[in-house]
Amino acid sequence: MTSNEKVKVLFVCTGNICRSPLAEALFRRMVTDEGLEDRFVIASAGTSTYHADERPHPGTQAVLAKNRVPLDPQKRAQVIRPADLDQFDYVVTMDRSNVQTLRRWGKDVPLLLDFAEGVKVRDVPDPYYDDNFDEVYHLVEKGLRGLLDHIRTREGV
Repeated sequence: MTSNEKVKVLFVCTGNICRSPLAEALFRRMVTDEGLEDRFVIASAGTSTYHADERPHPGTQAVLAKNRVPLDPQKRAQVIRPADLDQFDYVVTMDRSNVQTLRRWGKDVPLLLDFAEGVKVRDVPDPYYDDNFDEVYHLVEKGLRGLLDHIRTREGV
C-alpha cells in the first residue's frame, strides 16, 4: 500500500443500528486521536434489511455520547452489498452469523474480537436484545484497538 492509499474498513452486524455503527464511530475517533483520519475510509453496514435507513439505536447513541464519541448525525443503517466485499480492504464482522452470511457470498471475513487480546468470547453480543450497550462498547473498543494495531503492522500506517 502506498502512502497515498487509504485503508478502507467496513464493520458489519445484522441491522446496522447497534454494534457496527458503534464500531464505525469509535474507530473513527481512534484514528482521529492518532492523527490518522486522512489514511482511512470507515463505514458500517448490516446483513439484513430490518432497519434500513434508520438512525442508530438510541442505546448506541447514548453509550457513544456517554463516552464522548461523536456520531455522524447523517448516519443511517445501510445494507451490505456483494460489491462492498471487494471495495473494502477490511470487512470485519460482529458475530458468527454475520460471518456465515458473507461466506455464502464467497468471502471469508474475521470477527472483530479475533483482534482482541484477552477476550474469551468471539461474538460481540447484540445489545438490541439485552440492552447491554456498556458491555458491548467495551468489547468493541478492545477489538478495535487490536484491529488498529494489526492494520498498523500490516499496512504500515
